[in-house]
Order: sequence, then structure tokens, then C-alpha cells
Amino acid sequence: MRVLVTGGAGFIGSHVVEVLASAGHEVRVLDALLPYVHPGGLPPFSGDPGFEFVRGDVRDAQSVDNALRGVSAVCHLAAMVGLGIDFDDAPLYAGCNDLGTAVLLAAMARARVSRVVLASSMVVYGEGAYSCVEHGLAATPPPRQAADLDAGLFEPRCERCGAPLSPELVPEEAPLAPRNVYAATKVAQEHLVSSWARATQGHAAALRYHNVYGPGMPRDTPYAGVASFFRSALEAGRAPRVFEDGAQRRDFVHVRDVAAATAAALEAVAGPGVPGGPGALRAYNVGSGTPRTVGQLASALADAHGGPDPVVTGEYRLGDVRHITASSERIQRELDWRPAVPFAAGVAEFAALPAGRVPAGRLAAGADAAPRSDLDGRESFHRNLSKTCERANVYRSP
Repeated sequence: MRVLVTGGAGFIGSHVVEVLASAGHEVRVLDALLPYVHPGGLPPFSGDPGFEFVRGDVRDAQSVDNALRGVSAVCHLAAMVGLGIDFDDAPLYAGCNDLGTAVLLAAMARARVSRVVLASSMVVYGEGAYSCVEHGLAATPPPRQAADLDAGLFEPRCERCGAPLSPELVPEEAPLAPRNVYAATKVAQEHLVSSWARATQGHAAALRYHNVYGPGMPRDTPYAGVASFFRSALEAGRAPRVFEDGAQRRDFVHVRDVAAATAAALEAVAGPGVPGGPGALRAYNVGSGTPRTVGQLASALADAHGGPDPVVTGEYRLGDVRHITASSERIQRELDWRPAVPFAAGVAEFAALPAGRVPAGRLAAGADAAPRSDLDGRESFHRNLSKTCERANVYRSP
């Protein structure tokens, strides 16, 4: 099957490309290599990557039309991620994520490509599910206020009795309540794909990735994830700075597991379909199944790297939610996917490898040897042909 992977040069996308190519699919990558997503510029593409690379922007209809030629299914990962710098980033998020998705879906309708897997995010839920010891399952708490956060009151509270709430796992049926620009654009992406599926009788799945970490994470950019921030600090000899009190709960899932989940969803939409059938979007949470705190992640990385110990600062970002962990039972039951990378092993691998990207399946010059199992997933599938991409928009592998 020929598959188009948008954003296939990115952190998660590159792992998805490798899994699909290894499974025998013909993979075409469409990526604009935008500077605020790829601040290092053009990545050096592998001399034999096993895929076709097209440099183009999902917001450009002609580029998308060309990239869809001969394609049977799409994995849509091209997106701006993270909280960014400030609200001035809003047009970039809306343009890349929502306009880009609309242009892609319109092109798919024209080309009669009827199968898509969307990379969504757990941020669509906003604050997670909560319960009160006295009053049971609670309504979704309102956004936290700056005055409370300034006072160190980080936990959402029961609206009936004022007691701190306890976090629960969120099912896919939970209401969507985005709390920042990025989250709002991911919700809009899901609505666009759902509308496309109804209009075209297409097959669609949305994977709500949790906090993805692992080899190839971007570094030194405000659009990176918390694991990358901690890893960059440790490599520079600085203590990881943990916001709030470090007790924020997340589900940290390894990028190789996320790539496998994406491949499983693709096989489902391209084959028997997902429950709900054509004309509907099926959402799946994708996490490790084991909630951990941000402080635990920082400590695990520091221990694996050899220090220094994390520093809990009490600082906060107003757009952050306190706790968000979701149940991945649906994807395990319906798509037979389960996470395979243990947290301790994944963190140890991530802490030991150089920050940023290194060649896949082989070590960079001068690097220490690592167990083969640690290299099965790539930090990057890129090497040696950046000059080719500078000279032409399209690179096809042999």
C-alpha cells in the first residue's frame, strides 16, 4: 500500500515512516521543514531511506495534490505542537494545524483517497477526569486561576465542597474542553476529519497521543515537550526545572510504541475498518497505561543521566492543565495494540543518547556502542542528502 505521511520528517513522523516502510508499505513523506519546527534547518536524509520525500506544505493545495498521486491512505502528523511562546503564535497554530488539515482533506476528496489516520492529542480533553472523596465523579473543573497558582494552590477543587479532587482516567467519550491554542487546533482537526468522513464516507481514526518521549525529540525550542526540556538541561549540566510542585500527572509513552499504534490504526482503516464504519471518525487514546508525575520523569532522567537532581520551582504556565491521563483500553481491545517499551528502559535509552537526532540503526562517529535493542527505533532516519533536498523539491529513494 502506498501511504502518504505528512510531517514525516518530524519526531513522531520519522518513527511512523520507519515502521510502515519496514512493514513493506510504499511511503511518501510530505514535510515543509518549517524553521520553527525544524530549527536546525534541513535534516540530512538517509542515502537509502526506503521512502520518497516531497518537500511541501500541507497548506499549499498544489503540493498536496501532487503528493496524493497514487496514494491509498494518509497518516496526517504535520502540525505545530506544544504551548509555543505566547499568543502571537496563534495564527501559526491555526494555519499549520487547521488550515493545513482542511487543505489536505479537500485534496483527499478530490483524489478519492478515503482512508486517514489523524495524529491528535490528549490535550483535547483539557483538564482530565476527577472525583471527589465525598461527592464522587466531578464535573470537569474550570480553568485554574492565576491567583491560586501564585499561592501554590495547584490542585483543582470540588465545586461543591472545596476539597482537592483526585485524578481519574479519561475515556474517549469524555467531553472535549481545550485549554490553550494548540489544544483548540487539535479539536478543530478532529472535527474537520469527522466532517470529511461524513461527506465522503471515508474511513478515519484519530489517535490521541499522550506525552510522547524518546529518541529524536526536538531540542532547544519552545515547541518541544517536557522530556526534551529536561534532557537538554541535563546534557548542559543544569538541573531540570520542574514547574508547580512536580506532582502533575501525565502518561509518558515511548515514541516507538506510538509509531506502532499509528501503524495498527492505519491497517484497520485500510482493511476491515474501525467500529462505526465508513462515514465516522473513531478516536483512540494512546498511552502507556501507567500515570506518572512530571517530577518522577525528571528524577528518572536525572538518575539515568547521572544528575544533577531536578529543582522544583513553583513556576507555572497558565495554559497547562494539572492532570491528564486517559485509558487506552479501547485501542488495546479493538486494534490489538499494547505498549512494549518499559518506562525505565525507555528513559534510560533517552538519557544515554545524544540530544537531538542521530543516524538510525547505526551509531554516529565516536559514539559508544549500545545494545541492538536500543537502536531498533531510530532517533532519525536522516543522513547525507540535505544538499539534494536544497537543489530539488523531491527526493525519491532507490
